[in-house]
Amino acid sequence: MPFCHNILNMSCVKSTWSNDVRASLYSLMVLVILTTLVGNLIVIISISHFKQLHTPTNWLIHSMATVDFLLGCLVMPYSMVRCVEHCWYFGEFFCKIHTSTDIMLSSASIFHLSFISIDRYYAVCDPLRYKARINILVIFVMIFISWSVPAVFAFGMIFLELNFKGVEEMYYKHVHCMGGCSVFFSKISGVLAFMISFYIPGSIMLCVYYRIYFIANGQARSINGMNQNFQIGLEEKHGILRSKERKAAKTLGIVMGVFLVCWCPFFLCTLMDPFLDYTIPPTLNDALIWCGYLNSTFNPMVYAFFYPWFRKALKMILFGKIFQKDSSICKLVLESNS
Repeated sequence: MPFCHNILNMSCVKSTWSNDVRASLYSLMVLVILTTLVGNLIVIISISHFKQLHTPTNWLIHSMATVDFLLGCLVMPYSMVRCVEHCWYFGEFFCKIHTSTDIMLSSASIFHLSFISIDRYYAVCDPLRYKARINILVIFVMIFISWSVPAVFAFGMIFLELNFKGVEEMYYKHVHCMGGCSVFFSKISGVLAFMISFYIPGSIMLCVYYRIYFIANGQARSINGMNQNFQIGLEEKHGILRSKERKAAKTLGIVMGVFLVCWCPFFLCTLMDPFLDYTIPPTLNDALIWCGYLNSTFNPMVYAFFYPWFRKALKMILFGKIFQKDSSICKLVLESNS
C-alpha cells in the first residue's frame, strides 16, 4: 500500500486509483474551479465597473461573488489535491489555515444567500418602504456579519481545537494520521456547525421564500377578484411590480433548490457522522464537500444570468468595451428592470 508519509505506522494511506481515474477527477475539478472563478469574477467586474449597478442589493451580490471567488481561488485547488491523492502535502499549520478558510468562506457564502433573500423580501413585499429599510448602511452591516461571524466561528474552532474537544483520545488514536488533513467534528461541534453554517441561514431562506410566494399569490388573487373596470387600470399600474414578484419568487425558488441540493447532503453527514461512530467513508465526505462547492459555482449563474443587465455587461466585458471612454456610465438596462 502506498503511504503519504515515510513514518509508515503513523502515515495516512495514499490513493490507489489508476492514472486514468486521477486524470478524470483532476479534469472535472479543474473545470469546476475555472467556472467558479470566471463566473464570479465577471459579476465582480460588472458591479464594480458600471455605475448603474451600484445599488445596495448589487453590493451584497458583489460581496457574495467575492466570497465565492476566494473559495475557488484559495480553497478548491488544495482540496482537489487532497481529494484525489488522499494526502496533504502542504504542512500541518497550513492544513489548519486551509480548513478554517474553507469553513469560513463556505459559511459566508450561505450567510450572503440568506441576507439576499431578506433584501428581496423587502423589495417585493414592502416596496414603498424598501429604500428606507434597506439602505447602504444596512447592506454593509449584512456584509460585515456575513464575513465576521463565519471567520470567528471557523478560525476559533479550528485553531483552538474546539472541533474535537472531549474526544481527543479517540481522534488521535483512530482518526489522526500524518500526511492527512480531514475536517473532524465531535457531537457538540458537529451540531454547532450544522446550526450556524446551514440550519439557521437555510431556515431564514426557506421562510422568506415561502412568505414571498404567499404574498405574491395573495396579491394576484386580490387583483383578479376586483371589478373589471378597475382591473385594467390596476394591471397597468402594478404590471411591473407583479413582474418583479414573479421574477423574485422564481429566482428564490431556484436558489433554494440549488442551495439544498448542494449543501444539504454534506451538512447532514457532518451532523450524523459523530453519532454513527464516524463510519461514513472519507471518500463520500470528500464528494459531498465538492457538491457543496458547486453552490459557489452556480451562484453567479442563478443570481446574475437571470438579469438582463448581466447579459449586456458580459458582452461588453468579452468584447473589451469596458475599456472605452465613459463605459462605466453606460445604461445596461431600463431602470424599471434593473
